[in-house]
Amino acid sequence: MKNTILFLAISMFYFLGSAQVSGGFQIFEHKIKKRIDILFNGNLLTAYNYEDSLKKPVLFPINTLDGITVTRGWPMQPRAGERTDHPHHIGMWMNYESVNGLDFWNNSTAIAPEKRNMYGNIRHDQLMEQKAKEDSAVLVVAASWLDPGGNVLLKEHTTYTFTAKSKQFFIERNSTLTAQNKEVIFKDVKDGFFAIRVARELEMPSTQEDLFTDAHGNKTAVSKMINNQGVTGNYISSEGIMGDDVWGTKGRWTLLTGKKDGQEITIGILDHPSNMGYPSYWHARGYGLFAINPLGKNVFSNGEEQMNLKLNPNEAVSFRYKVVIASGKHLTSKEMDLLADEFK
Repeated sequence: MKNTILFLAISMFYFLGSAQVSGGFQIFEHKIKKRIDILFNGNLLTAYNYEDSLKKPVLFPINTLDGITVTRGWPMQPRAGERTDHPHHIGMWMNYESVNGLDFWNNSTAIAPEKRNMYGNIRHDQLMEQKAKEDSAVLVVAASWLDPGGNVLLKEHTTYTFTAKSKQFFIERNSTLTAQNKEVIFKDVKDGFFAIRVARELEMPSTQEDLFTDAHGNKTAVSKMINNQGVTGNYISSEGIMGDDVWGTKGRWTLLTGKKDGQEITIGILDHPSNMGYPSYWHARGYGLFAINPLGKNVFSNGEEQMNLKLNPNEAVSFRYKVVIASGKHLTSKEMDLLADEFK
């Protein structure tokens, strides 16, 4: 009887998910939930989510080493007082507004059925590798960028490397996109490319009411937020530019500082010198969208530059980014410069 119970328990464990545990970092895969958890000392740092409804894989939520959530909860885990704009802004992700004329960036379940033929989605295909050690973890995944008919435009190979040092949590993403059997064009547009949507407390204080329109004319209203209590965010770039002025400027890094749950928080994104267009333009918005876009030059440069990246069949392009999430103190520009110097 005991052997039967043990056998059933082990079978259920492998059916529901699998884990790799070693020291500080642990990786646990929930196959039914389509989620892979990354833990450190038993606490969730982030999870790789690939539910079909998300329209692309995302890291969500993202927490500091001491358990403070820095990402917006809505629409996956709504929290009181959050903005409910841009339902496609979920956790941390990488996609683009115009790939062979299809909008991958703005796709979500909010798109009306009669308009879904204008949107693409990214499908998780395979967990290729997972490794967990005391101070780092690696997740290697494969995905496909699909048109509305399910045809593969791009194959994606992504390696996530997670590390912990002092009170700093690092996420490095290294992605290679390979065109399949036809030419792929990334039209020069504003919305992209590597991004995180932050918690309300890390937004910049504002009472402005905005109306946002995507490439297909869909409008999203951002209501007035008269109560800015606890809203503390501010951007600073490697060029010393601050606040809303960071948007549309170039820099090898940008950081967002603020305060949440009684702790000083920093989120910094580092561009890699090997990325095309380095240093890239920052698509950093006060309402909580923190993004870098190496492929959209026309809007940010007021028409002085143009990109329109073209990949021939079987041609590939790679992008590499590093994110630091720190709690307990704000990182300084000097510290970010040192991190950028190390990111080679």
